[in-house]
Amino acid sequence: MLSQRQLFLQHQAQTTDFPLLLEVERAEGIYMYGPNGERYLDLISGIGVSNVGHRHPEVIAAIQNQLEKYLHLMVYGEIVQGPQVQLATQLATTLPAQLNNVYLVNSGSEAVEGALKLAKRFTGRTELISYSNAYHGSTHGSLSLNGSEIFKNAFRPLLPDVRQIRHNYLPDLEKITPRTAAVIIETVQGEAGVRLPEPGYLPALRARCNQTGTLLILDEIQAGFGRTGTFWAFEQFGMEPDILVCAKGMGGGMPIGAFIASQEIMGSLKNSPLLGHITTFGGHPVSCAASLATLNILRHSNFIQQVPAKAKLFQQLLVHPLIKNIRHCGLLMAAEFESFAVLKPVIDQAIKNGVLTDWFLFCDNAMRLAPPLTITENEIKEACAIILKSINEVFPS
Repeated sequence: MLSQRQLFLQHQAQTTDFPLLLEVERAEGIYMYGPNGERYLDLISGIGVSNVGHRHPEVIAAIQNQLEKYLHLMVYGEIVQGPQVQLATQLATTLPAQLNNVYLVNSGSEAVEGALKLAKRFTGRTELISYSNAYHGSTHGSLSLNGSEIFKNAFRPLLPDVRQIRHNYLPDLEKITPRTAAVIIETVQGEAGVRLPEPGYLPALRARCNQTGTLLILDEIQAGFGRTGTFWAFEQFGMEPDILVCAKGMGGGMPIGAFIASQEIMGSLKNSPLLGHITTFGGHPVSCAASLATLNILRHSNFIQQVPAKAKLFQQLLVHPLIKNIRHCGLLMAAEFESFAVLKPVIDQAIKNGVLTDWFLFCDNAMRLAPPLTITENEIKEACAIILKSINEVFPS
């Protein structure tokens, strides 16, 4: 009889020739457990998903409660469903007044696709501008915006009329013109290795978009839902978007995403053509129930308020000659090593020792550290001790 691992390799589509091949039987809090009692401390939260940890009791209770009522009923937007309405309403209360209309979808990539369509439909323009080393997803439209030719070249032709500008380079803002439908930027660049906007950059971008009538889309798929120490990362940078995109951490482990705008902007999808954006499973009631529970956990606890102190503790403990520096915005962190050749064996050894980390798509010499916001001080100490131990085991000199 074939093992689970053998069946995985034989029948499940692979994305690399070297998957992690960790077999997980259950997960709880910040830990994942293997079938033979192995324990892995999850320092990447399923790539920014498990902000409130694995299987938070309130999320599980919300899921179970919704299971007793109904699952899928109808394509999104046609039937009044309590979980969708309540989630959209509560999301709006976390945002500036003009961001009051929520379109619920299944994932971050789909949220980006919807946001791009919305911007082009509302402005009547076609040009889109993104950033070098940006990551917005893997579907054709979102891939067109990504900042790495390595990932794009094999799939061309992609969307036409897409231009890129350099992150934090003010002169490039002049490339935004009255023919630009939208500029899309990660509030904090994730796959570039946690790159923050320099002081004044995002307000300058906002001003240029206002000047040219261009919509500004902020991608907070990784940075949202408390990851950076505020509910939304843009709260720290003195500006507001026209369209906000979120996913990952908003679902408590369930698949969900959203693009959010004003009622005026969002209304342009209702006509010419009718049904300008459609999704069958977007806003699935179980995912919405889990997301609403996640939102309430974050609002009624002090997990977000604890983020700066927890990030500081990581910085204080992760001191080693091979760690060049740690870039961070809250608990979205990148510990930089000299090269991928140095980092990769450390990541592999840390997994053997019980800590799961990763690298970044466009910054493969930096270790990704993005634990659940629920991680405790003692768990941070344990994780950092294992990482340092792993470095010393791989590079004993």
